[in-house]
Amino acid sequence: MTPRVIIRDVVESDLPILFTQQDDPLATAMAAFPSKEREPFMAHWRGLMSDQTVFKQTITTDGNVAGHMLCFQRGGKDLIGYWIGREYWGRGIATRALPMFLKHVPIRPLFAFVATHNIGSAKVLTKCGFRLVETIQPEKEGDVADWLFTIDE
Repeated sequence: MTPRVIIRDVVESDLPILFTQQDDPLATAMAAFPSKEREPFMAHWRGLMSDQTVFKQTITTDGNVAGHMLCFQRGGKDLIGYWIGREYWGRGIATRALPMFLKHVPIRPLFAFVATHNIGSAKVLTKCGFRLVETIQPEKEGDVADWLFTIDE
């Protein structure tokens, strides 16, 4: 049975779950994105929740917090990002949530960076209409290469 996926506004009670999801060493390795300690994470998210320029939604499946999606500006680009808790990987949740999220975000073009070893995330983006535009090589030894994806419509 396919799990029901809903996106909704982020609420304070989501934050401990989102913290635990981003603190998973396997997930941070897959995303090539470091986790934050608890208090900096909570402060960061409280700031995001009050920032009206950032689109943010919690992803739920069957009533459980499965992750989140964001749209924010960095370096002159409007970026999207998402994080799915490891226990929800491989179930098509991000692929179903992203089109819902994109309906709430009127900005185009949108961009997304994905570590080149994160094949699952690259598949989510391409299934949802994003196209690969560039491979960005790491600037420092030990960093990973990224793919840059975009969607125009």
